[in-house]
Amino acid sequence: MEQLLQILQDWGYAGTFLAAFLAGSIVPFSSELVLVALLQTDLDPLWLIVWTTLGNTAGGMTCYWIGTLGKMEWIYKYLKVKKDKIDKFHRFLQGKGTMMAIFTCLPYAGEPIAICLGLMRSNVVATTAFMFIGKLARYLIVAYVGIKAGEAIIGAWA
Repeated sequence: MEQLLQILQDWGYAGTFLAAFLAGSIVPFSSELVLVALLQTDLDPLWLIVWTTLGNTAGGMTCYWIGTLGKMEWIYKYLKVKKDKIDKFHRFLQGKGTMMAIFTCLPYAGEPIAICLGLMRSNVVATTAFMFIGKLARYLIVAYVGIKAGEAIIGAWA
């Protein structure tokens, strides 16, 4: 565990950006665990949250851009997002606008929402902004809980 933490710390902000980018795209990865682990290091928590949020937003926008291609067979075949899930989120998003990009921060729902927003050709600037806001809120909560849990664990070991 210490070796993994050292590797993450060596990669620093670039590592948290990359982890969050992968997690925000269709690749199954936990940026939350990376963030919580790095919060226990000497790295600045504010910058960790900023870089994690930027990376996850960039990853989420890859799903948006995939949606703009409109190649449904690619989405089903390569991204492994089921047709019924896309249809469900597409119906949900109809007429609600780009503010719904806030919900791309939700596990399991975020990628299909971003894909649907791309399919619907929602405003890219507004989509990016609302996606960033949702993901920032998520990482602020994760960081707060992670810091408190880390303090409790360290306190128990001391």
